Amino acid sequence: MGDTTTPLSIVILGTCDTKLLELLYLRSQILSHAEASSIILIDVGKSPASHPAVSIPQNVLLTKYRSSSQSDLSTFHRSEVIHIMTECATACLQDLYSTAPIHGVIALGGSGGTSLSSAAMRCALPFLIPKLIVSTVASGDTGSFVGETDITLMYSIVDIAGSNSILDSVLDNAAGAIVGMARAYQKRQLVSKHTNTAPSTPGSPLKQTREKRRRIGLTMFGVTTPCVDTIRRHLTSPSTSKSHDFEIFTFHATGHGGLAMERLIFANPCGLDAVIDLTTSEIADEIAGGVMSAGPSRLEAAAKAGIPQVISLGACDVINFGPRHTLPRRFVDDQRNIYEHNSSVTCVRTNKEECKRIGEFVAGKLREHCTRPELVEVVVPEGGLSAISKRGGVYDDREADEVLFASVEEGLKGSGVRVVRDERDVNDEGFARAVAERLVRLIEKGESHEPEVKSERLEVMAEYGGTW
Repeated sequence: MGDTTTPLSIVILGTCDTKLLELLYLRSQILSHAEASSIILIDVGKSPASHPAVSIPQNVLLTKYRSSSQSDLSTFHRSEVIHIMTECATACLQDLYSTAPIHGVIALGGSGGTSLSSAAMRCALPFLIPKLIVSTVASGDTGSFVGETDITLMYSIVDIAGSNSILDSVLDNAAGAIVGMARAYQKRQLVSKHTNTAPSTPGSPLKQTREKRRRIGLTMFGVTTPCVDTIRRHLTSPSTSKSHDFEIFTFHATGHGGLAMERLIFANPCGLDAVIDLTTSEIADEIAGGVMSAGPSRLEAAAKAGIPQVISLGACDVINFGPRHTLPRRFVDDQRNIYEHNSSVTCVRTNKEECKRIGEFVAGKLREHCTRPELVEVVVPEGGLSAISKRGGVYDDREADEVLFASVEEGLKGSGVRVVRDERDVNDEGFARAVAERLVRLIEKGESHEPEVKSERLEVMAEYGGTW
């Protein structure tokens, strides 16, 4: 089971009109590491390229997966071609994934090829299936390519243009990497298929009781880590596990972290069953122009899914920026409370106006999107929103905090969402345990309505495309 003789199915995406030789070399190296593999080479180039190793030619891709009947792209601008081929590649990957086993997808390219292949991988494939791109732009800001998914990028060192010892070695490494990842993925799939009724054992590749486990999403930041650690220990402690089996997924609230959690709520087969959204600082960044925003739809996914969730306001005292020299001038001119978290992260304390808008954002999203408000609670830590805003801390600002709290309470009046004030700070152990117990009670409350909740989740999954 999962040995090196079991055939793999690996997809290669590439522009065969410009990079056929490099793609063929990558294909040969994959086969050298896994001889019995089935390689599906998809041509996503602007012009058709003829070669027997190409499994899905460009003209077939356009004819089968494009809404328009026009298959000649020679007169289209480069950006238009990328858009069209992204659409076709996405539909093709979705089709392949739904009809036959795929154990990994690999691509190579420059900025255009990376943009095309990464978009197709993000939209067509679920979490955990291996996705690897060898790219000339893998060094630097790669957020637009990876997003909140698990795409792996490998820097090509040199341009992907012709054969040389450096590029050949990089492509050989990439071939070995995708084969190794594909083997691991294949093994997990086989274990799940053949032993999903076996009892779980410590250290096993897959928890065989996973069908009965509750998957809990938990958001954290450096300044809320003590609370998160306590919650995690409490939910997995022997006393709690007597009646509940929880698996904890912790997300770093850096923008992509919040997006990843919300995407995972609807992921198949590893969707989240409940959420402790302790650290909602991404909303502060969205409101005040920080660099760690998760966008304007933050808080919507769990609310729409109707799953139990406890929300707090952890780290909403902090607006995040990069190194000190990148801080927008307006914050310096306004003599804001600036704190250097480390050499790479500079923070600005949220003021009363920003806190009011954060509270309105939280309340507005929950009021508009909660399908089961009785399964949602907002817990307010009056003693401090983070490790640096508790009493005596550098970000201790009771007046700004009170504006935030009052804004949340006012916005949720009559919504059915319960708002609870707790006099302790967010990292107090008692506060953390109380939050954990609140979620347990909401889960138990929701269990009696589980069929209804599952139906609502399926409807929302369909709204989001169903591929998460």
